[in-house]
Amino acid sequence: MNRYKMLGWKFKPVAPKQAIRVNVMNVEGVNVVERLERLGFKLEKIHFIERGYWVKRSSFSIGATIEYLLGYYSIQEAAAQIPATLFTDLKGKTVLDACAAPGGKTVQLADLMDNTGVIVALDVKSRRLNALANQLERCRVKNAIVYGLDAREASKLGVKFDRILLDVPCSGNFAMDKDWFKRRTIDDVHRNARLQRQILAEAAKVLKTSGEIVYATCSLEPEEDELNIDWAVKNLGLKTVEINCYGEESPTEIFGKRLDSSVRNCRRIWPGETQGFFVCKLERQR
Repeated sequence: MNRYKMLGWKFKPVAPKQAIRVNVMNVEGVNVVERLERLGFKLEKIHFIERGYWVKRSSFSIGATIEYLLGYYSIQEAAAQIPATLFTDLKGKTVLDACAAPGGKTVQLADLMDNTGVIVALDVKSRRLNALANQLERCRVKNAIVYGLDAREASKLGVKFDRILLDVPCSGNFAMDKDWFKRRTIDDVHRNARLQRQILAEAAKVLKTSGEIVYATCSLEPEEDELNIDWAVKNLGLKTVEINCYGEESPTEIFGKRLDSSVRNCRRIWPGETQGFFVCKLERQR
């Protein structure tokens, strides 16, 4: 909590709202909001995401409807809906979703691409691959291929990518886990930060010259967020890109360490109506 205070945020308990995202590619001629409200759900448009809605009231589980099984919408935390929207010009592109399971962002990419181009979706655990494949099938995604491959070995595919989504494994945050402070240590944070840098380095290898990387975590710890981006800018030939999205500008001085000034282009989302989140867009330095 003291660390968060040093970063400019005073700790407070939160209860993030449940959210869904409409899969436009599957709902031609269907008013999803109207159908769900007839079933007893009360929805409210999320102000910072085009296709997202808060679930304000529900008469039963939002994942137990025919509309959900038909892939009309996905259950996706509101902040987690941001990263895929930060890419430019997705249609027809070759896209890497490097840590894809359980597939919410993969489906969102396919939706934004209108099922064009190719998505290569990776995950390292077979159990998670099953969940990913099931999600893609339910949502009628036609442009994705799933590989059981560690993101740190993405260059084995022999493919260069126009767009790379790095929703990297991270330490999470207390907003989604009431026992988070008991489960996590600073050693966990440092271990995850090392893994994330390895994934970032591999992504830089397989990025096309004109490509884009979006890096995201649901961690509040700067070692996994701003400090990793500072390292990427200084060591991987990448630069941050200014983004216009929900959240506040990242600090460029953290715990007495001054970071590259471009780190301010990243966005830090403190827990509140959403869980905590961090997002940044990168491209090659020219």
